[in-house]
Amino acid sequence: MDNFDLIVIGGGPGGYVCAIRAAQLGLKTACVESRGTLGGTCLNVGCIPSKSLLNLSDNFNKAKKDFNQQGIEIEGINLNIEKMMSNKNKSVQVLTKGVEFLFKKNKVTYIKGKGVLFSKNDIIVYENNNRTNYKTKNIVIATGSEVTSLPGVQIDEKNIISSTGALSLKKVPKKLAVIGGGYIGLEMGSVWSRLGSEVTVIEYLDHITPGMDREISSEFQKILSKQGIRFKMSSKVNSVKSESENVLINYTDIKNSKEEMLEVEKVLVSVGRKPYTEGLNLSKIGIKKRQFWKD
Repeated sequence: MDNFDLIVIGGGPGGYVCAIRAAQLGLKTACVESRGTLGGTCLNVGCIPSKSLLNLSDNFNKAKKDFNQQGIEIEGINLNIEKMMSNKNKSVQVLTKGVEFLFKKNKVTYIKGKGVLFSKNDIIVYENNNRTNYKTKNIVIATGSEVTSLPGVQIDEKNIISSTGALSLKKVPKKLAVIGGGYIGLEMGSVWSRLGSEVTVIEYLDHITPGMDREISSEFQKILSKQGIRFKMSSKVNSVKSESENVLINYTDIKNSKEEMLEVEKVLVSVGRKPYTEGLNLSKIGIKKRQFWKD
């Protein structure tokens, strides 16, 4: 059994930075990560791949619509979605491998598997069918967040997708609905709109990007509207149902109290995230969770 001064559960931006700094300060440190790659949501299925696709889709959009007006004539522009996704994946791989290199450089032990708390000084790590016990003086929980959905809406990552699924679509959907007008849904909506999808955003509030300055929010919506994205504001989603190859969304226009239907090929559910604590066994060491969100 290996003994450590500190074990960090979670290899995302919070966890890996904590582990590296602890090791630099002289602690014998390990980091447990179940994904198989370091970097957490941000590097693997969040900030980095989304920014990569935003950049690539913007390049495609400019080449298709703007270059000719600027005197740069290109004939036969085609979208190769497989190559684009490969380019995105390469960006992710470089950065996740970079974090792994930093672990080796700073002598942080990288443990692959699912970390479960057994006591305040004991962690069991499960990987495939293997189970390994570790002792530690201190534990840092840095397990990050996971996607949340709407009541009664089941994300299957096929027709009803999360932001993770939206980063890996194999073809451009003819029609895409984005439920939620936050920045994550708008980023993905913008990507697929530029690549040729007819995108509709359904938002419960009367403005997009909640929490952002209203003037900025208003100008941002104008920019996205010019891009071709449609908005259904002040709209409450009642149900989302898969019908063969399409998805039917039933929603209510709150201002007019009118029910409406929207049929699309894919639905991106982007209504926020919640703490990821599933399977940590927090109750074993007396940690109680308080729920501030509704599943």
